[in-house]
Amino acid sequence: MLECRGLRKAFGRVQALDGLDLAVAPGRIHGFLGPNGAGKTTAIRAVLGQLRLDGGEIRVFGLDPLPDIADVHRRLAYVPGDTALWPNLTGGECIDLLVRLRGSQDAVRRDELVERFELDPTRRIRGYSKGNRQKVALIAAFACRAELLLLDEPTSGLDPVMEERFLRTVREERDRGATVLLSTHIMSEVEALCDSVTIVKDGRTAYSGTLAGLRERASARIRIREGDGALRAFDVPHSQADRTLAELLAQGASVFGVDRSMERIFLGFYEEEEG
Repeated sequence: MLECRGLRKAFGRVQALDGLDLAVAPGRIHGFLGPNGAGKTTAIRAVLGQLRLDGGEIRVFGLDPLPDIADVHRRLAYVPGDTALWPNLTGGECIDLLVRLRGSQDAVRRDELVERFELDPTRRIRGYSKGNRQKVALIAAFACRAELLLLDEPTSGLDPVMEERFLRTVREERDRGATVLLSTHIMSEVEALCDSVTIVKDGRTAYSGTLAGLRERASARIRIREGDGALRAFDVPHSQADRTLAELLAQGASVFGVDRSMERIFLGFYEEEEG
């Protein structure tokens, strides 16, 4: 569905992409992870045909997004992390315009999503909060029944209730056969949604594979109190955490916790790469 090979892009002295590889299989939710400045948004802009690369190759639906931009955009939907909309239009007018620009619309689905995300479509955009502007972009993307959804920090500005409704809606899109590339730094979203992930560091692919594979190569952090009362924390390979914990307990150690969260796994992976 989406394949990027050896993407390179520099902005002056800043190397935003430095040989990035990314592959997203049809019908999957693929997490695209990395800290700010890692190159995720630059890669998504290249997929959208919004910039020319210095090197590498992109195929979306088997097409090159630069010469075939119209065909590509008819089949995908994009939600940025900071949505810029027409301030004098109402939310409903913006949704309808965005959906028509993509060449398809599902009025029933649109109305269902407006109700689900509790959006007042009669208010003008200039009176919306950031969260409500984000809802407009999400509703428009989900209502057009796109084959590929490119979501770049899509829950920015949403409250926890709306985040949960977002998760539900993404699962529905996957179940109907859509493919989703989810760029996010929220690990709970990754764990709840993603089948596979690509981690980006300094414009390069640092890891690409399943969540289970990421856990296996990552570390878990164990916190104990030593005999002199001092607290100590140390990392062990994730696959060895249970055995190490059992050995510590057998030795009478006071174990205060084992952190195997996605956040810890993600950070541990980066610490490993930097080491």
